[in-house]
Amino acid sequence: MSNNFDYFVVLAEMRTGSNFLEESLNDYPGLSCLGEAYNPAFIGRPKLDALCGVTREARDHDPMTLLAAVRDKTDGLAGFRYFRDHEPRMYEEILGNARCGKIILTRNPLESYVSHKIATQTGQWRLGDMKDARSARIIFDKGEFERLLAQLQARQLDILRILQRSGQTAFYLDYEDIRDLEVLDGLARFLGVAHKKERPTTKTKVQNPSSLRDKVQNFDEMMGQLGDFDHFDLGRTPNFEPRRGPAVPQMLACREAGLLYLPLKGAADDRIAAWLEAVGGGLLSGFNQKTLRQWKRRHPGHRSFTVLRHPVARLHAVFCRHILNPGDDCFDDIRKMLRQKYNIALPKGVPGAAYTIEQHRAAFLQFAAWVKGNLSGQTSLRVDPAWATQAACVQGFGGFMQPDLLIREDELAADLTHLSAKMGLSAPDMAPVAADSPFALEQVWDDSVEAAVKAAYQRDYMMFGFAPWSG
Repeated sequence: MSNNFDYFVVLAEMRTGSNFLEESLNDYPGLSCLGEAYNPAFIGRPKLDALCGVTREARDHDPMTLLAAVRDKTDGLAGFRYFRDHEPRMYEEILGNARCGKIILTRNPLESYVSHKIATQTGQWRLGDMKDARSARIIFDKGEFERLLAQLQARQLDILRILQRSGQTAFYLDYEDIRDLEVLDGLARFLGVAHKKERPTTKTKVQNPSSLRDKVQNFDEMMGQLGDFDHFDLGRTPNFEPRRGPAVPQMLACREAGLLYLPLKGAADDRIAAWLEAVGGGLLSGFNQKTLRQWKRRHPGHRSFTVLRHPVARLHAVFCRHILNPGDDCFDDIRKMLRQKYNIALPKGVPGAAYTIEQHRAAFLQFAAWVKGNLSGQTSLRVDPAWATQAACVQGFGGFMQPDLLIREDELAADLTHLSAKMGLSAPDMAPVAADSPFALEQVWDDSVEAAVKAAYQRDYMMFGFAPWSG
């Protein structure tokens, strides 16, 4: 037997055929599948008091105890079935351990949904002989199925992402593959067993072999409703933007008050920094995750927030501050590359009196088109946080924490006043928005500007529901 794995796991969902698969694996010499080892309602199988010498109580106290017993106290290679609602403390351990052989079992989600509804109605979760079969016809519920489908897709994407990051592979098989002896032999070889089955497992029988029309009362209605599902995800906005980290060092906190600001570059950073300093007896910055946790502990009841800015206003401010105008805030190297490599019509130095609104609008439209390509991974330059999508930045915060409040810039003063009142603080006035230079957005905006920015920031427009900029 190969020593590639210390144990194996069948990653599956209910009604995907995992009982079939378990029995098939147990027919191979040297392989033992021990049931649902981490089912919260039982251990291994219903009515068992212990598995591999470990009681359910001991498993719940320390789930690694059972894993060690499965690995070390069984003959050959042992494993178990693991479902989405099983012991969550084992999820990262199982997926992150390259010494665990991963078997990923899937099934048509509609068939799984119908099978689960029938089993729930009949109380029959496994069939040993057709004479004992119970049948029922279920009612398809679109909302219920949508929720199930979203959960299944999220789980599969998460599993795939973890395997990709850790450089692992898994053995994928579908419900229909479980009766294919050649596929099962291939699975055994994947687990290190060079044995060929002569016949399929016969203990467990297919419970509901009839067509969906026979099992679903509102079949025609279901077929009509399924037409609303985008099976190929055609409405998805492709996203090739790099993932962002939580950016903890850029977070700003009040020294005395329990307010924490999670900045989105290109938004209202300077104004909010001044406001926080006034409201909270000074300003703290330069955190790492440890020191920010310490700040949180010193400020029970703390609240955190971030500020969303309309993509047009944000990108225009970024363009003027970091690209157009040479100076301390200018990204000089990127500015040079935009002029020389991407032929964006930027003036050589500071825009002078001869620099017109028409030239400015044209240069900004070129920059917006470049940002669209940059966010799509089509350029050789970095995706700077100043023009990264706000959706990606907010998602990045989640690597450490989520903001309590997302504030729209046009509602900033009112929302901060309300937040201060809830915290028992007296809110100072918010400084006005500084006008962009050399031209304010009001002078530059038109339908072509809106269209160019929206093309670059489809994700932000969709995620946050931005309407066209109105000033």
